[in-house]
Amino acid sequence: MFGLSKSRSSSGTPLSACAQRHQWRKGAASPDGSSSASSRLYCTFVLLLLIFTPRVDSSWWYIGALGARVICDNIPGLVNKQRQLCQRHPDIMQSVGEGAKEWIRECQHQFRYHRWNCSTLDRDHTVFGRVMLRSSREAAFVYAISSAGVVYAITRACSQGELKACNCDPNKRGRDRDDKGEFDWGGCSDNINYGIKFAKAFVDAKEKTVKDARALMNLHNNRCGRMAVKRFMKLECKCHGVSGSCTLRTCWLAMSDFRKTGDYLRKKYNGAVEVTMNQDGTGFTVANKNFRKATKNDLVYFENSPDYCLMDKAAGSLGTAGRICNKSSRGTDSCEVMCCGRGYDTTRVNRITKCECKFKWCCAVECRDCEEAVDVHTCKAPKRAEWADQT
Repeated sequence: MFGLSKSRSSSGTPLSACAQRHQWRKGAASPDGSSSASSRLYCTFVLLLLIFTPRVDSSWWYIGALGARVICDNIPGLVNKQRQLCQRHPDIMQSVGEGAKEWIRECQHQFRYHRWNCSTLDRDHTVFGRVMLRSSREAAFVYAISSAGVVYAITRACSQGELKACNCDPNKRGRDRDDKGEFDWGGCSDNINYGIKFAKAFVDAKEKTVKDARALMNLHNNRCGRMAVKRFMKLECKCHGVSGSCTLRTCWLAMSDFRKTGDYLRKKYNGAVEVTMNQDGTGFTVANKNFRKATKNDLVYFENSPDYCLMDKAAGSLGTAGRICNKSSRGTDSCEVMCCGRGYDTTRVNRITKCECKFKWCCAVECRDCEEAVDVHTCKAPKRAEWADQT
């Protein structure tokens, strides 16, 4: 998905190189023979570059791009606490990396029919690019689903015996009861509390290094994501008794499929609440007094989203030119909505599909490969002048 790019040490930064040249000037000539004038010119260029190039932070999300090559010192964007947890628990970091791939796939599934489709950028340490700089609904969703993905991945790895620090939930022992009667705890209950605890320590660490509105927003949405996974824990049981009767039951707690968490957070995205910081800077107030207040389970955001119609480098929008649309739909995937009124091109293509399927005893389904011609509709690119205005 992304390429591996080693993080640079402080000695390799442009400012340190500028300072090094300054030290050479104070003594003898620089080793490469450059004059003091060229040195001043170089430093001026570096300062201008830093001033006029907006900063886009790297993110722990990039762990998903590293796969089995997770090396804590090579993960860009980690704060000290995250790096310490990474070094202390390298096996958990492998799970976090696998989890990152999973929640990004889920994000792209949830938004596959929308103008913003959770696109990732190759070889980009921020993973999503500048679109995450805006405190929008999309940012709220990404922070929530990423936090949920870490909880899910770690909890699953605990139950599968892949981690040294945890295994099945040790508190699910003895007898208990539900609406169907008494049962014995058995099997392997997913250790969701450990997953939540580690995810909170790791994911929230960066936001706790700064105290501003965006950090508070991210912390709130991170928590929503963690709790969403716990919301869908389910009790699974096995019956014991004569002829399979449930005279005795052995039960355990298990996570539901991650799709349920994705669906839930997608609904929360639809109902996300626009907020502003309260006066003491410790919480939120609703931006529009006519709307309900945000609860701890609501996603919150500060800024309206761009329309994502056109490529806009400043906003991180990739535009919808070339996106496939549905001519007969009236939803967000319709050609009218997806293409932002620019129209669409139609191409006839041949597709191979399975047809005339028959059940064969025992036990297989045999199908023929059938070729059919279908029309594929793709959004037109904007006119040149219209596109230039956004770039």
